[in-house]
Amino acid sequence: MVTQMSRHATAMPARDAHPVLDQARAAVAVGYRAAVGRLPAEIRHVAGYHAGWWDADGAALDGGGKALRPALALCCARAAGAASPAAALAAAVAVEVMHDFSLLHDDVMDGDRTRRHRPTAWVVFGVSQAILAGDALIALAMEQAAQVPGGGGAVLSLALVDLCAGQCADITFERRDQVTISECVDMADGKTGALLGAACELGALAGGADAATAGRYRQFGRHLGIAFQLVDDDLGIWGDPQRTGKPVGADLAARKRSLPVVAALASGTPAGDLLAGVYRRDEPLDEEAVTYATALVEAAGGRSWARAEAARRVELAHAALDATRPDEEAAADLRALAALVTRRDH
Repeated sequence: MVTQMSRHATAMPARDAHPVLDQARAAVAVGYRAAVGRLPAEIRHVAGYHAGWWDADGAALDGGGKALRPALALCCARAAGAASPAAALAAAVAVEVMHDFSLLHDDVMDGDRTRRHRPTAWVVFGVSQAILAGDALIALAMEQAAQVPGGGGAVLSLALVDLCAGQCADITFERRDQVTISECVDMADGKTGALLGAACELGALAGGADAATAGRYRQFGRHLGIAFQLVDDDLGIWGDPQRTGKPVGADLAARKRSLPVVAALASGTPAGDLLAGVYRRDEPLDEEAVTYATALVEAAGGRSWARAEAARRVELAHAALDATRPDEEAAADLRALAALVTRRDH
């Protein structure tokens, strides 16, 4: 993970972001479950399984995601002057539901068979059911976003278009021999940055921010989203499977053009040239080949570049946040979330 600390992190004692995430998870649970509860029974069952609320047979579980996006929405609302967290609950629910939609469809497109240490929804219920559940989640997310003043529905719909564009680019890159770092960063900005940016913008609008100020909160989220994707790509190659829930080197085995890989391929180094040869192979990459490719990415500087770029993006995020003149207590929580994003191990 990124080890370089920002000037903000060194200027004050470390703040624990986990209580912020826990509060956000609890805050959105009722609204999210109520929204899913209005779905037809079969689709509701798939959506609840994917969200981690029950197993394939409907037995209750206490699962779920990290709640980063709703936490950002709620904190940005506070930072922008919201008198009560309730003002941003619709924004928080909207971004969490939209995030879960993206994961449902992403698992289908990537053929991923596990998520959060158990079979993915499409493996359990079939591809068609998973796609339909994802479609239903989009509708629920837009319904929630429409409740946010200042054009919340438009904010989330534009983010969805950017998210789809980023995902499309990610898929396209797998079939291309050459991808530039700039193209890959743009992909990450859409695939991950768009929804984090929308979470922050929706939260700020719910907190009473004007359009210009809400746009600065969006920039905070989008820079943070790119940093998040850089760390995610690091974990996709070097992460501990016991923590990530994915096999070792899964992204390399799939020949994904992740950010560290693209940086390595563009490095002009002997290791980068050897990596290009590995990626051009027709046969599947076995465990030995994945281990070799992992070493080449690091030797070509892909990992060090990704970590440095993640740190730079966090600094840009902090600068955008500072420009909003936020409530300092809420801003401290947002900086803690940014630190957590770049130091996570799963």
